[in-house]
Amino acid sequence: MQSPAPQRPDYRCANFLTSASRLSQCPEDYGWEVAFAGRSNAGKSSAINSLTGNPKLARTSRTPGRTQLINFFTLSEVQRLVDLPGYGFAKVPLAVKQEWTKQLENYLQKRESLRGLILLMDVRHPLQAFDQQMLNWAITAGMSVHILLTKADKLKNGPARSTLLQVQRQLAIHGDSVTVQLFSALKHTGHKELIAVLNAWLTDTSVYEEEVADGEEQEDQPAGAEKAEGTDEQ
Repeated sequence: MQSPAPQRPDYRCANFLTSASRLSQCPEDYGWEVAFAGRSNAGKSSAINSLTGNPKLARTSRTPGRTQLINFFTLSEVQRLVDLPGYGFAKVPLAVKQEWTKQLENYLQKRESLRGLILLMDVRHPLQAFDQQMLNWAITAGMSVHILLTKADKLKNGPARSTLLQVQRQLAIHGDSVTVQLFSALKHTGHKELIAVLNAWLTDTSVYEEEVADGEEQEDQPAGAEKAEGTDEQ
């Protein structure tokens, strides 16, 4: 039986936990986890550092794609943030890119504690091919996605809002499962909206309630019901 949902976390208390190169090396799969993903030049690590108020928490590099590991950060005993490897821009051999792709897909589709995906895109270049691929993986897995249009400080307010509306229109087909906002790690703007999403995901117990409901339905089913149905077909 799962424990009750934890309290909303204090993101300023985030601490590095461990790194993994593949799913089998990840920490024990329990509790609540939210992953950050994006192209290597989308400002992913900077966004995590801005959110947590710790400029050294997630490693940033002048060489996009240098980080090739899945990095885990604890918020509490049962809550974590996850920094996924950057993708799409890194100047690395094709075989390495293919392995990253495989591990990202494994993580997104098989990690039971994953509650949602924060997908980061440069506001000047949204919805690139790899972004669409990540979206497709998440949607196929039935996972909620919240998009951060990063580096919003690089555009004036009008063009930035126009891009936001354009992306929202393009993704409207997915309904509430995909949401979008503007974000700037440099100006530390967009935190309130991001934290609201994270808080909802990191305290969500609906997945456990669904498991209990499924179990009750199986218990309520009369003994031999499946056998009886099979007899009718014959």
